[in-house]
Amino acid sequence: MIRQFLPVSALLLGSAFLLFAGGINGLILPVRGTIEGFSAVSLGLLGTGWAVGYVSGCIMTPPLVARVGHIRAFGAMAAIAAISMLASAIQITPWAWIVLRGVCGFCFAGAAMIVESWLSEQSSPDTRGRIFGVYTMVNLAASTAGSLMLTVGDPAGFLFFALAAIFYCMALVPTALSSSSTPAPLVTVKLNLAALWRNSPVAVFAVFWVGVSNAAFGTLAAVYAQNVGLVLAAVSFFISIPILAGAIIQMPVGLMSDRMDRRKVLVGVAALALVADLGFILLAPEGRGMNLTLAALLGGSIYAMYPVIVAHANDHAEPGTAIQISGGLLLTFGIGSIIGPTVAGLAMAEVGIRALFLITAVSHGMVILYTLWRISKREAVADADKTSFQPINAGRTSSLQTVEASQQPVDAAKGMN
Repeated sequence: MIRQFLPVSALLLGSAFLLFAGGINGLILPVRGTIEGFSAVSLGLLGTGWAVGYVSGCIMTPPLVARVGHIRAFGAMAAIAAISMLASAIQITPWAWIVLRGVCGFCFAGAAMIVESWLSEQSSPDTRGRIFGVYTMVNLAASTAGSLMLTVGDPAGFLFFALAAIFYCMALVPTALSSSSTPAPLVTVKLNLAALWRNSPVAVFAVFWVGVSNAAFGTLAAVYAQNVGLVLAAVSFFISIPILAGAIIQMPVGLMSDRMDRRKVLVGVAALALVADLGFILLAPEGRGMNLTLAALLGGSIYAMYPVIVAHANDHAEPGTAIQISGGLLLTFGIGSIIGPTVAGLAMAEVGIRALFLITAVSHGMVILYTLWRISKREAVADADKTSFQPINAGRTSSLQTVEASQQPVDAAKGMN
C-alpha cells in the first residue's frame, strides 16, 4: 500500500503546500479587508476576480504547458501566486486586490491542473481511485489547516501574507526535485452549452445556481461572521466547518443517489440548504453555537450538490463523452461563481449583512423549483443505466484533471451498459 504512494509523495506534498497557502489566501483577504473598511461590494468582487482567474486558468493552462512544459509552467504559477500575495500586502486597496486575486486564481488553477495530470500519469487504473481519494483528503486537510492558521496571529499585520507566499513557493520545491516522468498533455474542454443542455437541462440549470450560491458563501462568509461579532477563532471555524461537513456528507448522499432518482436527492439536499439559509435570515443568530451549527448544515448541503449533479448528467451521457460533459459543467459552475459574489456583495451593501443568505436562498429555491418541474416532465434513469457516484470537490480544489480522473470509471461503466 505504501509503495503505491511513494512515486507520488512529492506531488502530494507539493499539493498540500499549495492548498495550505490557498487556505490562508482565501481567508486573510476578506478578514483583512473588513478590518480596512472595504465595502461588501468590493469584498464580493474578490470572489468574482478569483472565479474569472480560475476559469481562465482552466482554459488557458493546457496550451501554455504544451509550449513551455509542465515543470516550468508550474514553477511560474507558484512564483506568480506568491508575488500576488506579497503585492496584496504592499498595495492594500480594493481594486488592486481584485486584480491580484484574479491573478492568483489563474495561477492556482494552472498549478492544480499540472499536479493532477502528473498524479494521473503516475497512477494505474487500479490505484487511481485510491490515489485521488488521498489527494482529496490531503487537499481538504491542508486547506482547512491554512484557514485555521489565522487563529495564531494578528490579521492586521504582514504575517499571513508572507506565510501564504512562503507556502506557494514551497509548493514548487517537491515537484522541481521530483524524478517523475513528464506527464501526458493536459485536458482541455470546449464549453458547448447547447450540447450540455440537450444532455441534461437539470444539470446545467442547477450547476449554474450552485456556482452562484457556493461562491457567494465561500467568498463572503468570513465578512458575515466578522460583522455579527464572532471572534477570529470562531470566524476560522465558520469557514472550515462547512467544508468538513460537505466532505463527510458526500458519501451518504452519493449512496442515496445511486439507489433512487438523483433529481429527488438533489431537491432534498437543496431543501436542507434552504432551511439553513432561512435559519440565518429568520433566526438572525449572533452567538457562536447557532452560527456554527447553521454553517455546518449549509456547508454539508451545498458542497454535496455538485457531485450529484455531475452523476445525474453522466447518467444521460453517451459513452466516451463523460469528460466533455463534466468539464463543461465545471466551467458552467465557474460562470455562476463569477456572478454570485458580485450580486451577494451588492445585496449586503444595500440590504444588510444577512442578505448573503437571501442570495443563497434564491439560488437553492431556483434549483428546487426547476428540478421538481423537470421530474414531472421526464422519467428517471433506470438503475441499471446509472453510472456510479464519484465524490468530487467542486470549486477551488477542482480542475479538468480532477474531472478526467474521476470520470474514467464512469466511461468504463457506460461502455458496459
